[in-house]
Amino acid sequence: MHHPLEKFLFCPVCGSNRFNVHNFKSKQCEACGFTYYANPCSATVAFIRNEKGELLVATRGKEPAIGTLDLPGGFVDMEETVEDAMRREIMEETGLTACEMNYRFSIPNHYLYSDMLIHTLDMFYEVQVNDGKQPVANDDVAKLEWMPLEKINPKDFGLKSISQGVERYLAESLRK
Repeated sequence: MHHPLEKFLFCPVCGSNRFNVHNFKSKQCEACGFTYYANPCSATVAFIRNEKGELLVATRGKEPAIGTLDLPGGFVDMEETVEDAMRREIMEETGLTACEMNYRFSIPNHYLYSDMLIHTLDMFYEVQVNDGKQPVANDDVAKLEWMPLEKINPKDFGLKSISQGVERYLAESLRK
């Protein structure tokens, strides 16, 4: 995979082709002095459990990793908090309303989108949702199902950070 800055050939401010590598995460324009930093995008991931202790697991309906397991979540929009993004993504993908969120951990990830490697920082939360409502697969989710923790295999999750996060969550949860 190529570094994401290789895709940017011209300065986005003045249009100059003298837009060169400044350091590992930035390019600087020799013509106008603008420096662009390729910082990671923020993303949310939800561990949602029902009253039986089962985890809500999604099947990806779109690339990357279409057809593999995933967890509800997605990218944080501009002018949006992580918590607001989590509520929005859970509603969009499952129809459920997030009531309480507790931060667990974060994992850096790479997300291939339109032939460009996007660096992300995936923030994992344990989320309580409204009781009594059945989740419905929407947006980029093909299917939703409740799975007992002991039947979940982290290797079935197609995105690297989600697989790592599920493995960590299971180790912590099953240890209790």
